[in-house]
Amino acid sequence: QEQLVESGGGSVEAGGSLNLSCVASGAIYLRSACMAWFRQAPQQEREGVAAVYTYDGRALYADSAKGRFTISRDVAKTTASLQMTNLKPDDTAMYSCAASDYCLEADMLRDRMYNDWGQGTQVTVSS
Repeated sequence: QEQLVESGGGSVEAGGSLNLSCVASGAIYLRSACMAWFRQAPQQEREGVAAVYTYDGRALYADSAKGRFTISRDVAKTTASLQMTNLKPDDTAMYSCAASDYCLEADMLRDRMYNDWGQGTQVTVSS
């Protein structure tokens, strides 16, 4: 089965931390040049948070994530993780993992580039 499975979401207080994990099926991971985390709050557009090239681990971040979030990939585990620290209420959203077989750096944080998606994991940050 080809799928991306997210885990690690939950509820935390502002200033807290969460680690999200996205495990890709082997077929998806083998064809994916990059993986990314997106988030979407109710009645808001989906936005890219962080992305990583699977082959060399180079990462890109949204301005809102820089200095607080870290994305990484584990080739052996076919996993992309998002370490989130100093969480804010504005970080509350459904976080989804995505993968793409073609990755243009300028589009790494744009959802239209990605062709494989997970179901999402909810992150709620209370004030």
